[in-house]
Formats: sequence, structure tokens, C-alpha cells
Amino acid sequence: MPISSENLLKAIKEMRGNSPQRKFAQGVDLSINLRDIDPKKPEGRIDLDISLPHEVGKPYKVCIFGEGELARRARDAGADLVLGRADIETLQQERKRAKKLSDEFHFFLAQADFMVRIGKALGPVLGPRGKMPKPIPPTADPKPLIEHLKKTLKVRTKDQPTLHAHIGVENMSDEELATNARAVLDAIEHRLDGLSKVRSIHLKTTMGKPVKVEV
Repeated sequence: MPISSENLLKAIKEMRGNSPQRKFAQGVDLSINLRDIDPKKPEGRIDLDISLPHEVGKPYKVCIFGEGELARRARDAGADLVLGRADIETLQQERKRAKKLSDEFHFFLAQADFMVRIGKALGPVLGPRGKMPKPIPPTADPKPLIEHLKKTLKVRTKDQPTLHAHIGVENMSDEELATNARAVLDAIEHRLDGLSKVRSIHLKTTMGKPVKVEV
């Protein structure tokens, strides 16, 4: 049974009341604690790309590996960084830089014929972070995909049965935050075939105290 919008809005209002005033717009995060799930086993791993109805402040950053016409179209479409074959070789040698790139960018795309080389050169860095590139044909228009990814949230388990999702900033309306939270919870509910494996859900601002959402 889905969590009611009333319970989400109630928790958001309580979260605002528990959050100290700051000189910046604090982020709003959703935490979902799971039970009867072992994220170290393949069947217990959760890795979701969730399209949010409302932007969460700064758009998510997208990097594309490609050359020629695809690279030009990617730049025109708003890709945050475009890298070519030579960059792949450089990143393979400079592991520290490759890790920094993986941490800085949320999503990676790659020209389809680059995928094998990227797998060998950068797979050890991107793979464990769940950031292996999505392949795109050299003749494809990357604009729709880039625009979609900039509003897409990646949610995944790591070592613990807990999911964290950045759903917005505090200057968004209660309804916008609730709608983004709903998108995340609906995706998780679908992945888990219900909420029976959800132990608890909390909302909090960057500097505030966690507030429990009634399930």
C-alpha cells in the first residue's frame, strides 16, 4: 500500500520546523532503511535511475565519451563534459583523476564503439560506483537523453540495506518535495514488490534532524 500524500506532507512540515535557519538553501534528503535484504548478494542489490517531476536545484551532471559529429551534438545539447579516445587512455593511467571524474559526474554516456575500451580502461573505477556509461549510436541525437538524465536521480544500495535520495532543496514548495519523494518511493515499491521490506523512512534537511515518515 503506497504511503499517503498526507503523511509525506506532514513529515515535510515537521522537517521544516526542526531545521535551523541558514544563509543558504539546504538540501532535502530521503532515507529508506530496508530489512530482510542483503545488498552484498546480487538479488539484494538495488540500482535505480528515477526521473523526478521537479528539478532538485542544480541539474545532474552528464559526461559523454565520443568524437566527431556525436561530440559536437553532445556539446550543443548541454553535456557538461565531452571526452575522446585520447582522454580514455589518459584516465586509465591517471587513476586518481578517473576517480575524481566518477565522483563529479552523475551519469556517463558513450559512443557505442567506445564501450569495450572504456570497460577495460575505466571499468574498475566506474563499475563499482554503478556509473558505467550507457551506449549511444554515433548517429543518434543525444539531446533527449541528456535532458532526461539531468533530471534523473540515481538511487542504489552500497554495503548497508539503506537508500539515500536527494529530492530537492528547502526553498521548493511542500508539494514539489512531496511529489519528488513520491516518485522515489513508487520506484522502490515497484522494485521490492511492495513496502514489506521497508523498515523506516526519514526526511531531513542538510543541517536538520531526521523526521520519520509514517508508513
